[in-house]
Amino acid sequence: MEKNSKSHPDCINSSNPYHECVEYCFKKISEAKERLDKEEAEWKKQLEVERTVHPDCINASNPFHECGDFCFRKIAEAKELAKKDESGSQQGGDVAQSSLDPSNQSEVAEDRRPDLVEHTAHDDDQHSDKNVEADYPVLNERQKKLFELRLKMNEARKANQMAIVAEKNRLEAPPEARGISKQKWLEERKKKIGKLLDANGLDMSKSYMLDTQEAAEEKYKKWEKDPAPFGWDVFNQKSLYKAYKKRTKNIEVDLEEYNSMKEKDPEFYRDASSLQYGKAPKIPDENIDRMVKELEDRDLKRKAFSRRRRFHEEKDIDSINDRNEHFNKKIERAFGKYTLEIKNNLERGTALPD
Repeated sequence: MEKNSKSHPDCINSSNPYHECVEYCFKKISEAKERLDKEEAEWKKQLEVERTVHPDCINASNPFHECGDFCFRKIAEAKELAKKDESGSQQGGDVAQSSLDPSNQSEVAEDRRPDLVEHTAHDDDQHSDKNVEADYPVLNERQKKLFELRLKMNEARKANQMAIVAEKNRLEAPPEARGISKQKWLEERKKKIGKLLDANGLDMSKSYMLDTQEAAEEKYKKWEKDPAPFGWDVFNQKSLYKAYKKRTKNIEVDLEEYNSMKEKDPEFYRDASSLQYGKAPKIPDENIDRMVKELEDRDLKRKAFSRRRRFHEEKDIDSINDRNEHFNKKIERAFGKYTLEIKNNLERGTALPD
């Protein structure tokens, strides 16, 4: 199969032989290239940053490793152990020779007891000083200060990155992972919205005030996809069913009365073969009054309803207020076709004087 020449090679749909790249594809390709270049530049910048690695660290060969307090403590402990091993090996020969003479064993033991006591006391006093100085055995005071500043900079950078990631996770909606039901996700989202509303002193009916302009525009676009019925669509089955559901939403159903009526009448659900077909059951007066009240309320609501008209900016303004505008529309509907020529003559300036 020949390669599609109308699609860009970097397009994700280039393998589709029927795909033709448009402006959207080129825009996405350019955005992806910019993002890759930016990530590559950041990666190079991170590699160029001078690392703080001690030469005696066991992880010094790792190009991504940065020494911390743990590394310096381990280096100091290793050096102390090495010094102790060297001193022990030097004293080993003298101790071995003196231990061969049994007459000198008691004297050596007595001589070493005060030394051991003094040595332990001296070690306890200088242990903290040695740890502090052993962390930076090769650096001078100025280099130590610079090294500490670099460590603080690294810690601050890591803290900033962690804060950015945490903020991003907090602002973005949680992904619907496998095993998490949609109902649970909706409940968690409702709790978060409730907390935000409580913090701003709003109730749940004002939740739309938390939406941004972009979110509101997307919501309105979704609403426009399913517009209100127009013309003869008002009388189709879907519209009639919606109207029926809307009218029966506020009706209270008494199940006890319904069950009692069904028990009293064996032919409660009649069919065409029933002898009582066409016979109207006895309806309580309360139900009739409720039906009449519903019809009256519906008529009042229909009279009070006023459809929102669109405002046309390009239309000429010939009124001083809303009431006058409504009156002018009525006059135009009644006499507009008779006064059209007069209006045109007045606008052109060709009207004849009386």
